[in-house]
Amino acid sequence: MRADTAQAVEDFPAAEFDFRPTPELMTFRDLARHVVDAGNALAGMLLDGEDNMATPDFRDRIKKYYSGLTEQSGREEIAAALRGSVEELIRRLAVRPAEFYAGMITRFDGQRVTRLEMLQTVKEHELTHRSQMFLYLRLKGIVPSTTRRRMAKK
Repeated sequence: MRADTAQAVEDFPAAEFDFRPTPELMTFRDLARHVVDAGNALAGMLLDGEDNMATPDFRDRIKKYYSGLTEQSGREEIAAALRGSVEELIRRLAVRPAEFYAGMITRFDGQRVTRLEMLQTVKEHELTHRSQMFLYLRLKGIVPSTTRRRMAKK
């Protein structure tokens, strides 16, 4: 999943990284940075033993996990951050025992979920924004990598 998000970043025209279809939507660059930072923050908080994300200072607390990407970060830097951060998180998550994933936490929306369910939320979050990124690609006439692979098999 993350490889296809990174590929979308690499496929998008660098000169148009600040494209947004309408003024109220995030730019392509902002979406890509958000996927990195949100994934790092939510998974990082889990790994650090946070058990309550529904606190007034949640937005401030997640910033310590941000990647350091800026509003000027380019295609190569963002794609590398997408790939590198997920590899590190996978490594750290893989050594956790089953009990860790069964533990209950309070998600940022106040819902009580297991840590495994929270990881699923992180995945769903990325898929939502990757879908947006794929739409932006399509608006630029670019076929997303997942479709290219499927078409190559025909």
